[in-house]
Amino acid sequence: MKILVFGKDGQFGKAFQEELGVRTSTLLAKPVVQYAGRSECDLANEEALTQLLNQFQPQLIINASAYTAVDRAETEFDLAFAINAKAPEIMAQYAADHNATFLHYSTDYVFDGEKYGFYLEDDLRNPLGVYGKSKAAGEEAITKVFSQAQGTGQYTIFRTSWVYGEGSNFIRTILRLAKEREELKIIHDQFGVPTSANWLAQVSLNLVLDEHARLRKLSSGIYHAVPTGETTWHGLACLAVQVALDAGATLKTHPSAIKPILAVEYPLPASRPMNSRMSTDKLHQVFEGRGDMSKLEQLKQPWDEALRSYVTNLAKDGLI
Repeated sequence: MKILVFGKDGQFGKAFQEELGVRTSTLLAKPVVQYAGRSECDLANEEALTQLLNQFQPQLIINASAYTAVDRAETEFDLAFAINAKAPEIMAQYAADHNATFLHYSTDYVFDGEKYGFYLEDDLRNPLGVYGKSKAAGEEAITKVFSQAQGTGQYTIFRTSWVYGEGSNFIRTILRLAKEREELKIIHDQFGVPTSANWLAQVSLNLVLDEHARLRKLSSGIYHAVPTGETTWHGLACLAVQVALDAGATLKTHPSAIKPILAVEYPLPASRPMNSRMSTDKLHQVFEGRGDMSKLEQLKQPWDEALRSYVTNLAKDGLI
């Protein structure tokens, strides 16, 4: 089997490289995996993307790439839509035409955040900014392509939130600032679920591959994929700082010195959803239906458990 992973230099791409390496290291019949970053394929270049797909001929396409500059997207409309909407449409069309499997990643930003409680997969999309609109357009394009397809191609769109991994992210920014400042002010009225890129890569591959790295038959559609629990940006910052201190990091900031503020006190070019909580019941039902309890338990991992491990490892590696 051939697997093509886009976004090799991002947090998701690096997580997939690690996870696929672990899963295939002991297999006699290893899949052929190609990782593509911007230097290999500019996703804003439709011709280059089409050429790569036709040359490599993957049976599994993993789109771990995206335009994620939420605020800059407000002035880079065309680029955001080229990468987040048109490129996934081209990947989906290839998968549909060649009976391949397509994994794509979307975001809580497709919602306006006004719902009380947890969002479901079929709730109305109503993105607030250009980034969210481009991701929503990508979802719609993929769904339309496969709805018109005649073959056996299949797709999964994973919606996730507040991602962190190997690279720049909110947690590492907070820890950097905590080394420089004695007090921080962090938003406490926006709710969501921090998601480890490695956790999401593991869950994704658990869904689509069996223990021999062979493709499974899927029910195509959108699935919410986040760990259990919820928090705020303020709660996340406080826990990250406390875990770093417990791991021996030298910081100027203590959790008690992280002051909660309202989102309106920290205006940004693009609006963010106030509620990013998403129900994962649909994905749970898939693993329950398979009777795969070990994979289901991993899916149910609390967000703070993965966060503690992540920050502790940053401290051990001298990255704080």
